[in-house]
Amino acid sequence: MKISAIAAVILALVSLSLSGCESQTAESHEAAHSETPEASHGQAHGESHEEGHHEHVILVTSPLRKDVISTQQYVCQIHSCQHIEVRALEGGYLEEIRVNEGQAVKKGDLMFKILPTLFQAKLNAEVAEANRIGIELKNAQTLNQKGIVSPQELAIKQAELAKAQAKVELARAELDFTNVTAPFDGIVDRQHCQLGSLIEDGDVLTTFSDNSVMWVYFNVPESRYLEYKSDLDDNPSADPLQIELKLANGKVFPQPGKIGAIEADFNNTTGNIAFRADFDNPKGLLRNGQTGTILIHRTLKDVIVIPQRATYEILAKRYAFVVDKDNVVHQRDLTIESEQDDIFVIREGLEEGDKIILEGIRQVRDGDKIEFKYTAPEEVLGHLKYHAE
Repeated sequence: MKISAIAAVILALVSLSLSGCESQTAESHEAAHSETPEASHGQAHGESHEEGHHEHVILVTSPLRKDVISTQQYVCQIHSCQHIEVRALEGGYLEEIRVNEGQAVKKGDLMFKILPTLFQAKLNAEVAEANRIGIELKNAQTLNQKGIVSPQELAIKQAELAKAQAKVELARAELDFTNVTAPFDGIVDRQHCQLGSLIEDGDVLTTFSDNSVMWVYFNVPESRYLEYKSDLDDNPSADPLQIELKLANGKVFPQPGKIGAIEADFNNTTGNIAFRADFDNPKGLLRNGQTGTILIHRTLKDVIVIPQRATYEILAKRYAFVVDKDNVVHQRDLTIESEQDDIFVIREGLEEGDKIILEGIRQVRDGDKIEFKYTAPEEVLGHLKYHAE
């Protein structure tokens, strides 16, 4: 009886163990069936997404013919229209300084005064001598009327008086030289001599600038010179060149400029010629010796323009891919006339009706046949903010 009971317990345990294994197997099988479609779908979706990521649409556009404002920049130096050294014309002690450094003065204002003692004494002596000769001349005239003095002696006295008067004028001029006055309206620069200094003839007292109009000098290469000269000659009554001055802080000077002069000779070393642009300076912002950048704006009429990013560069030469009527890509050499922020002005290499690759340049080669999406050039040029690849 004990053996039968033990056997019954063992059989029961074995039966329960087998039923648990079958249950685990069934659940595993069901889980495998339920997870396989989702996993397969996820893998397929990932593969399709990856394939879609590598497919770039090739965009094609065309050159556009339009008027463009071309801007060229030139480093420049700014000078006063009049900038001189104020020198002493006579020697002596510097008695007075009537101006301060940086002061604006008017024409004729007294700036410096040199001690005039010697020159005043010389003038007084010459005046006295002229008065003495004048008295002798009157006596000679009286005696001439009485027939005592001949006309020749009277003429000699007249000549002596004229000579004496000339010496008076010379002495007075020398005395005036001790008063140094402003030759024009301007601004006083640094003073080189202090009060009481002993001054010699020709010593520099200060420099003096007229900043009402500023002369701005810059160098232009020969090719640009020919273009600018042609524009100036074709429109002598107008200002075909719009000229601006960008200052060292990056801001543009509010007054416009105009070409004031072109030098006579080219520099054979650099191949450049110097231009001068004149700028009114009503508020005195510009000073002699400043630097800046000249901006020359020209309107290019009816020119071909393309986006910069539609080109690529090989060994300092520019190219574009042109798509023919059979959708075959051809490399085209370009000649650039001018460059702006986002566009090139084309001199040679493209025509208005050509189709050029805008995006996808790195996906194609010369001779490839492609499929593409076309975008109107007006739309492309209206949203440019990128340079070439």
